Amino acid sequence: MADNRAVVYRGPGTVTVETVDYPGLVLRPGPGVPAGNENRRCPHGVILKVVASNICGSDQHMVRGRTTAPVGLILGHEITGEVVEKGPDVENLAVGDIVSVPFNVSCGRCRTCHEGDTGICLNVNPERPGGAYGYVDMGGWPGGQAEYVMVPYADWTALRFPDRDQALAKIRDLAMLTDIFPTGYHGCVTAGVGTGSTVYVAGAGPVGLAAATSAFLLGAAVVIVGDMNAERLAHARSFGCATLDPSAGPLPDQIAEILGVPEVDAAVDCVGFEARAHTEDGREAPATVLNSAMEITRAGGRIGIPGLYVTDDPGAADEASRVGALSMRFGLGWARSHSFATGQCPVLRYNRGLMMAILNDRVQIARNVNATVIPLDGAPDGYAQFDAGVPRKFILDPHGMIPAT
Repeated sequence: MADNRAVVYRGPGTVTVETVDYPGLVLRPGPGVPAGNENRRCPHGVILKVVASNICGSDQHMVRGRTTAPVGLILGHEITGEVVEKGPDVENLAVGDIVSVPFNVSCGRCRTCHEGDTGICLNVNPERPGGAYGYVDMGGWPGGQAEYVMVPYADWTALRFPDRDQALAKIRDLAMLTDIFPTGYHGCVTAGVGTGSTVYVAGAGPVGLAAATSAFLLGAAVVIVGDMNAERLAHARSFGCATLDPSAGPLPDQIAEILGVPEVDAAVDCVGFEARAHTEDGREAPATVLNSAMEITRAGGRIGIPGLYVTDDPGAADEASRVGALSMRFGLGWARSHSFATGQCPVLRYNRGLMMAILNDRVQIARNVNATVIPLDGAPDGYAQFDAGVPRKFILDPHGMIPAT
């Protein structure tokens, strides 16, 4: 049996790379695994040799101690890998296939999966709808920031790349199909972005940059990205975005300077619950982005909210925020007939189409999010740099399989 090493959460501010168990076609008891999922057999699963696994802003919420993630959790929900073993119920994948794995763990058999809502599968997590790899309260499925990982329901969930050599040549782009590219795209689709739209994207982190890329792919005329990180804004400008710093003045005024009117057709919140007030002190204010989005989205417009909001935040500044109760100006949104879309992106709804856009050179998502490859042992430093706000999307390369640029 092969060895296995993985990135493990060891408490607020600490991740380590450790030797862990090699995966089997079973969900073994471990940190974060609900009793109802312990020893769950997965004859429908595959074992992947991980080709690429990305560090995500959602991981950072856990590492900062802003969730109830258990110590010992193997991190990583953005997984691209090579099939090295398959269960007896797997019919459509072969050993040697390279596949992209949606961060949503989903069964393909329940009502919500049948309706395309794979982010809230009813069968993979006994505690609530929805499952994910390496994430708190998401069923206990071990993460893929590792050398090897098990993927259940593989025929349903894994997206096979049609040509191995082409996949490896474009792996930096294809690695974004597991989460941030579909998530950014979903935020834009649910915000109603289309040909000629004007769009405001809150947040110039990787998901925000992926949303901006998606807005252009969907035909937006102008994409404005807002952030208080000057380096990230500079990177957004490098591929055609207009930018603004929300702390530099009233948002409607800054929008008007760009568009001639103080509002946009669509807004996408790519920040989530760790949002900060648009003031010099930058204090935490979880509803800031949502309230500002309502302020600058036209009447009848839509607001997509792929940014993460949680039900348990032990690091919140006040009691209400600790349970996800935010001070939203919902009356403003109601008065302006806004539509809101929330929740996990159902990756399977989008990943095949986005794969085709990548393979046929219609989009350069890796360039736009500044994808940067590092070895598995570099994960702790990658987490630290990402937390410091560098304009990069870190890709872990556990086996040295990603070709040099």
